[in-house]
Amino acid sequence: MAQFNYKAMDSTGKQKKGSVEAQTIDLAKEKLRKEGLSILDINEYKDIQLNFGKKKVKKRDLAVFCKQFGSILRAGVPIIQALDMLADQMENKVLQNALKEAQAHVQKGGTLADAFKLNPDVFPPMLYNMTAAGESSGKLEICFERLATQFEKDGYIQGKIKSAMTYPIVVLVVIGVVVAIMMIKVIPTFSQMFEEMGTKLPKATQMLVNFSNFLVHKWWLLLIIIIAVVIGIKVFKATPTGQKFFGSLGLKMPVFGNLTIKSACATFSRTFATLLASGISMIDAIEQTAKIMNNKIIRDKLLECKTQVARGIPLSKPIKDMDIFPVMLPQMMHIGEETGNIEDMMVKVADYYEEEVDLAVESLSAAMEPLIMVVLAAVVGVIVVAIYSPIMSMYDAVDSY
Repeated sequence: MAQFNYKAMDSTGKQKKGSVEAQTIDLAKEKLRKEGLSILDINEYKDIQLNFGKKKVKKRDLAVFCKQFGSILRAGVPIIQALDMLADQMENKVLQNALKEAQAHVQKGGTLADAFKLNPDVFPPMLYNMTAAGESSGKLEICFERLATQFEKDGYIQGKIKSAMTYPIVVLVVIGVVVAIMMIKVIPTFSQMFEEMGTKLPKATQMLVNFSNFLVHKWWLLLIIIIAVVIGIKVFKATPTGQKFFGSLGLKMPVFGNLTIKSACATFSRTFATLLASGISMIDAIEQTAKIMNNKIIRDKLLECKTQVARGIPLSKPIKDMDIFPVMLPQMMHIGEETGNIEDMMVKVADYYEEEVDLAVESLSAAMEPLIMVVLAAVVGVIVVAIYSPIMSMYDAVDSY
């Protein structure tokens, strides 16, 4: 029996946190509803795992699978044969094994949606919920075509964010390597010369020499510290407190915060529109959209929106009250609610913010290049000045005689 951590609201409007045991998340929800609680957030409790090097299924892999699966189903191929055909073609072994497991489940008489639920780490909730909707409506191939578009767009947005982050990280690593080489190879040579001179070193030069000696003789300690910090951050990020901290940080960071919000707008709008267009109810669509948002602050706010919509409040109002998304999003949503065409309106919003993400990434890359060069020049300049200031002082002393 699994354990689920939940955040809920009782009949008086008071929030409550706790855990409940049940066979599945649906049974856990049912148990909480019987207790008179309105669920805001619920997740299965899992031991914190670092999973370094664990191969994952990328959005691109899911997009390829959904596009091919939809095309095969449209051609009239039965589900079992379609799964068998695609399982052998998948390069990603994790996805390949999951498809074979799904095929075996369907062969035993199970539904395709339940088959995907067997591997929640591979198939996101959005996929098996839309699959269930497609099985009910008899339009399974249309659902998979929509999923293919959704995963392609998600992968595109994630790729843009990664590209924006990769360049400064790589340059900072290069700066670190350059500094390390100077500390280990160059500074010891000058340090020996300073000792032979017997002159008192300026504080900046002395600090530089001390740090160089530390790297040369105790580099292993620095390595241990770096590894411990990396592991500590990863473990902290896996906790609810850590997710909230980094979620808040991601929204407030200069420059990057704006990019995070725009990408979240694009992901939310397209996912929400895709779920509604597939026949999923608005409340369920809000919940499923919230669960795929990477930022916990946004995720929790969307789950609170779900509660208000269940009380009859139009979604555009709590979305506006979140005070996270730009005002354009709730305005467009409100127009969609008034005209009864919210799906198309959200698609237009998604298209707009995907273009905004493109522009933001290009602007960020253009701004980062000169900034990083200035930082590199400043770091190297400080080191050079610290090295040569004792030498210049010695020359000045000689000239004075």
